[in-house]
Amino acid sequence: MKKWLFVLLVPVIAFTEKEETKAWIRINQLGYTPGGIKVAVWCSKEETGINTWQLIEATTKRIATSGKAGSNFGGYGPFRQTYRLNFSHFKKPGRYYLQAGGVKSPEFEIGDDVYKGAADFCLRYMRQQRTGFNPYLKDSCHTHDGYVLYGEKAGIKDSTRIDVVGGWHDASDYLQYSTTSANATYHLLMAYRDFPKIFTDEKLANGLDGKNGMADVLDEAKWGLDWLLKMHPRDDWMFNQIADDRDHMGMRIPGQDTFYGRGYERPVYFVSGEPQQRGKFMNATTGTSSTAGKFASAFALGAEIYLTTNKDYADTLIKKAVTAFFYGIKKQGVTQTASVRSPYIYAEDNWTDDMELASAAIQAFEIRSGEQTGTFFRSEKGFMYYAKSEQVTPWLGKDTAKHYQWYPFINVGHYEGAKLFSARTKDTLIGYYKKGIQLVWNKAKQNAFYRGVPFIWCSNNLTASFAIQCYWYRELTGDKQFSELEQANFDWLFGCNPWGTSMVYGLPSWGDTPVDPHSAFTHLKNYPIDGGLVDGPVYGNIYKGLIGIQLKDLDEYADFQSNLAVYHDDYGDYSTNEPTMDGTASLIYLLAAKEAEAAKGKK
Repeated sequence: MKKWLFVLLVPVIAFTEKEETKAWIRINQLGYTPGGIKVAVWCSKEETGINTWQLIEATTKRIATSGKAGSNFGGYGPFRQTYRLNFSHFKKPGRYYLQAGGVKSPEFEIGDDVYKGAADFCLRYMRQQRTGFNPYLKDSCHTHDGYVLYGEKAGIKDSTRIDVVGGWHDASDYLQYSTTSANATYHLLMAYRDFPKIFTDEKLANGLDGKNGMADVLDEAKWGLDWLLKMHPRDDWMFNQIADDRDHMGMRIPGQDTFYGRGYERPVYFVSGEPQQRGKFMNATTGTSSTAGKFASAFALGAEIYLTTNKDYADTLIKKAVTAFFYGIKKQGVTQTASVRSPYIYAEDNWTDDMELASAAIQAFEIRSGEQTGTFFRSEKGFMYYAKSEQVTPWLGKDTAKHYQWYPFINVGHYEGAKLFSARTKDTLIGYYKKGIQLVWNKAKQNAFYRGVPFIWCSNNLTASFAIQCYWYRELTGDKQFSELEQANFDWLFGCNPWGTSMVYGLPSWGDTPVDPHSAFTHLKNYPIDGGLVDGPVYGNIYKGLIGIQLKDLDEYADFQSNLAVYHDDYGDYSTNEPTMDGTASLIYLLAAKEAEAAKGKK
């Protein structure tokens, strides 16, 4: 919610609003496409329901269409009554608002271009997260990384210096993780591969203004690939993260950190396949596959994309894809992150999905390039060994999970394999997707927001991933039975949620979006973090149990908090209002898909 500029007016206005407003209409603030699904949610804190709604032309104030409210979904979170207002039948472009039960929605657009430029807009946040040279700051940071830990068994003496400068900061802290970076890189590469016409060329490779004949999304993906190459410099060397939670000892604009006792150097954690530090304890690392599989898939897709434009680079990438894959076979299991001061880590528990995607990506390169990398990779049977091991991403249908326990939050390998292999394999993989979607739908259909995603840390990342899974299912099958569920998850991210706010900084520019995120850029310098997807709401009990959270301002969303879920646009809440690089990369793919679909409908 936008902060009032005149602080003295806030108590009066807030008091009046609380006295008068008991019902709200939540919409997708980005708008709706003429041929797409168009649903808003009417919600009230009173027992009285509604029977009808009207869609009003914003300029003329005339009723454009109307309809029956339909089923009463009852209570949800802070509300006692909720209804879905479905106006999908109405296709005339224009500016409108909804009214029902004595309240009006914010104005919104219906048009073919409502999502135009949104994916490119979110690339702003990715560029701002760059390590090494940062184009937003026009300065460099973390240029002394770093010194190796846990590499002794690979013959690396403890504290050996290695150059791993580059990549992206993970979130509002300045740690860097191979897992999130490789996943983000894959999503950016995939967005370019699947929707090349969506992205523009307004930036140079270093992120500064200018044109270089390459789509900006591909510039950003290459920034990720170049760093991953540094993190896998030899066949028998692979690194999992730079820095650790000592980073959290102070919020600051990125520069040269001195928290680690080695001047400006930060620790670089080796992928050893064995448990490493987790606060006073050790993490639950069991192997190398989860990290190595993500490396291999990003390298292989990068090789495929660069095959015709930069053959030498493509050759390097595919060689690294193969060595990374074998690094994953070396000791099958998961690699979790390390921490020193606190128990919070990325507690990844699955790895076969990562090796499945790596297998598919390498085989896709072989088939499309005509080059062979090894007999195993040309095996559909080998791919299916991994696919069958994790048929449904484990969080789907669940009420909770540990932080990043089932990462990434979508099984990308199922989609890539369905396009690559036999009809029988395709049908099997589609069945896996459908089963997972159905598990979420069984929960979602019980509430007006069609919410079936658990309110765990980074719930927005799960939401974006689930919307992508629904989209892929629809694309692969033509089956539209989950289309409204897919759209509901997309709408949730842009305002059709209990708080009525977009979860993306600055998008749309006219909307209710985050203005006080947990970010040093905004908190210390008032720098906008355009395009950053914030973590999203968490269960009330999760919020109450987190360490060190204290709101800095009055809660403008107080009316909409509940034991079910809380969300704050407040710097003091690192659990719901911190943007993440990997979540934003997933959203870039989703926004590109939506824009491409709208453009197709326009023809």
